[in-house]
Amino acid sequence: MPFSLRRRTAIAAFSLASLTLFAASGVLHAQEKKTLKVGVSVGNGEQIFEVVKKVAARDGLTLDVIVFNDYQLPNAALAAGDLDANAFQHQPFLDNQNKSRGFDIVPVGLTITAPLGFYSRKIKSIDALPDGASVGIQNDPSNGNRALLLLQNAKLITLKPEAVKNNTATPLDVISNPKKLKLVPLDAAQLPRSLDDLTIASINNDYAEKAGLTLAKDAVIKESPQSPYANLIAVRRTDKDKPWAQQLVKAYQSPEVRSFIETKFNGSLVPAF
Repeated sequence: MPFSLRRRTAIAAFSLASLTLFAASGVLHAQEKKTLKVGVSVGNGEQIFEVVKKVAARDGLTLDVIVFNDYQLPNAALAAGDLDANAFQHQPFLDNQNKSRGFDIVPVGLTITAPLGFYSRKIKSIDALPDGASVGIQNDPSNGNRALLLLQNAKLITLKPEAVKNNTATPLDVISNPKKLKLVPLDAAQLPRSLDDLTIASINNDYAEKAGLTLAKDAVIKESPQSPYANLIAVRRTDKDKPWAQQLVKAYQSPEVRSFIETKFNGSLVPAF
């Protein structure tokens, strides 16, 4: 082969190899995302993620944790690309948000189960609940359904069987209410602030903790820790198979985080992994 031809062939081979290496490194760089913006709920969510951050950092992943006071915002921020992931919700809530708001967000790993409780500043036991009591419940479909199921389990109301089966109960599905309870749907974040005006109120664990309430000591009705409402880490569907998503799940589902949850929360939060 003439020298000039050999030289052109070598240059072409080198250029192809360089382009292949550059393309591969570009894909690898895209996959090996090293800083993630993660949305969490105020209270126990941010406490747990302080531990998750340390575990993730040890493995080379930096977490920028963004704290939200409103359940309606983290999925909107994730869908818009302002977050890489969030960790604040259970599957029924996510399903409802995807359906009602057109999001395409999927779970990639489980985190905790946060048993729901009804709290009161007026009674110490649910047996003391008076007729005509005002009962606060969440106004979003998934948590409102959950609160109504808890009232039914306490034998305070009866719901339409179809609504129970489909997990779609609303106050309109109450078919028996012997105490004539007044159901008051409110935004989840508003329920602790409204506790003085209500007889009892269903309050999600993170908001309860922020209000100085604990499930073990203060709740007059408690959901079982074996509830199906396990919280999860969620990402956009296009990111669900990215290595960083599994790295985030691995950091959360670490022995250090499990130990922290079990020690810090003493049963009011339960690892779901």
